[in-house]
Amino acid sequence: MKVSRVFGISFSSVYPLYVAKVEKKGRTKDELDQVIGWLTGFDESELIEHLDAGTTLQDFFAAARLNPNASLITGVVCGIRVESIDDPLMQKIRYLDKLVDELAKGKSMEKILRS
Repeated sequence: MKVSRVFGISFSSVYPLYVAKVEKKGRTKDELDQVIGWLTGFDESELIEHLDAGTTLQDFFAAARLNPNASLITGVVCGIRVESIDDPLMQKIRYLDKLVDELAKGKSMEKILRS
């Protein structure tokens, strides 16, 4: 099985890109953190620990307690339907990408958090 290079990227290297993307569209870092927390189960201190430690995306999602409603995340990211991604880790990464996209596009938190 070919392991994607993406899995070895540190969460701390993509996080500032997520922050920039949502802030450029008038959303906040706190809203981003809320979305990440909803998906992963990480509270603020756990999120900071992963950022400080330079945790890889693979280890970040391995430690996550994925929200039971994550399977409700559907749609297209990078031309691929997230619900049809076979690799479980890549699917989790794309779930996060999709949530960040929805936040940046101005969707309500209620809809983003599938409540």
